[in-house]
Amino acid sequence: MLRRKAQPVRSVDAAVRELVADMFRTMDLEEGAGLAAPQVGEPVRIFVTGTGERDVPRRAFINPAIVDVGGELEWMEEGCLSLPGIRGSVRRPVTVTIRALDVDGREFEETRSDFAARVWQHELDHLDGILIIDKMSPIDRLRVRRQVKDLKLAAGGDG
Repeated sequence: MLRRKAQPVRSVDAAVRELVADMFRTMDLEEGAGLAAPQVGEPVRIFVTGTGERDVPRRAFINPAIVDVGGELEWMEEGCLSLPGIRGSVRRPVTVTIRALDVDGREFEETRSDFAARVWQHELDHLDGILIIDKMSPIDRLRVRRQVKDLKLAAGGDG
């Protein structure tokens, strides 16, 4: 599921709002900064964010798209709720403008140049079947290779 590209949401209805509510509950339990629908087994283009740390607003993003990036590319260590214990340096643009629908189906656009911008990019990657291990620095990718293999085996993959 995590390697598949998620499908657009056709309409923001009660089922979508319930999924978003469930995702917020899951994210809160796991103490993450964000969570994408494929991480909870739903192949749709939705992610949620929000944490008391680092000023990441609590918000749902439905059918999100990055419409502009700017600033320098910056390396920062990232982790992922779907890859427990695996962390590595990922290089991303500092400034991002995102456009999405909210839980009422209204379009919004926002630009950030802080940790929230990184979270958006991380979660949007999930919607495209991309994981942090795909974007890690080469040295970090080598360092976590065994952990990734163990996770694949535990999930019933071929390692």
